[in-house]
Amino acid sequence: MIRVQSIDVQVIRKGIKNLHLGVYPPNGHVRVAVPEHMNDENVRLVIVSKLAWIKKQQKEFQNQPRQSVRAYVSGECHYFFGKAYRLEVIERVGKPEVQACKSGQLKMFVKPKLEAEQKEKILNEWYRSELKKVVPELFEKWTKRVGKEASWNIRKMKTKWGSCNPDKASILLNLELAKKPMECLEYILVHELVHLHERHHNERFKSLLDKFLPNWKSSRIILNTSPLAFDKWEY
Repeated sequence: MIRVQSIDVQVIRKGIKNLHLGVYPPNGHVRVAVPEHMNDENVRLVIVSKLAWIKKQQKEFQNQPRQSVRAYVSGECHYFFGKAYRLEVIERVGKPEVQACKSGQLKMFVKPKLEAEQKEKILNEWYRSELKKVVPELFEKWTKRVGKEASWNIRKMKTKWGSCNPDKASILLNLELAKKPMECLEYILVHELVHLHERHHNERFKSLLDKFLPNWKSSRIILNTSPLAFDKWEY
């Protein structure tokens, strides 16, 4: 860890060629990956040059609403593709089941006396299955438009909405995207596919996003201003 003008920065040295700086939820944790040969003083110079951007990102995270800790009891509000649902927990013997009703209820059928952690697991598995229903069609649509093929998977990620491994042409999507509006899922998917053309978030990357998904900035705003499940975002 180094400290630059009251900002703590986690420095990770890797066998990479370029420096990668990131500000992460929930509170704007700053992390920088640097080539192994780069010394602390040069890292500090880069951080100083990016201080305005870092502070802007941190302010956005601090202003972003947080969900309260979920207890998975009837009456709670849970999100599904951007819509708020009122949870109704129904105890019964048999296989667990979750149903999103047009009435705005999210019915969870579970065995009696389950702990909150067990209910959370059931709901997360339902979120995963619902994502798996919609992602294939989106992938087919966008791999054709972007001109790149990739494998994909869904993971409960700690600090990112998505990630791409260009060398393996593989993409990971955060399970939390099942709670966000569909356009947010689409934005993250396209964002990661564009990384198969350009690894870095440079001007070429942004111009490609503009080309393939002209409204990506508005989708990013929606994603960055929607409630965070703060207890799930860890470092």
